[in-house]
Amino acid sequence: MKYEDVYPKAYSDGIELYHGLTRYFHYYNEERRHSSLDKRTPADVYRGSFNVH
Repeated sequence: MKYEDVYPKAYSDGIELYHGLTRYFHYYNEERRHSSLDKRTPADVYRGSFNVH
């Protein structure tokens, strides 16, 4: 998270950081496919969706 979002974006204050991390966590859990999860998202695994997209 730090190297993918926080450091590159260098948020100017806590409010920007909060909103940026909210977007990042949504992306990370709902959209980003993880090789360790057989190319599924964490949300797919949590919800029991085992279809590989």
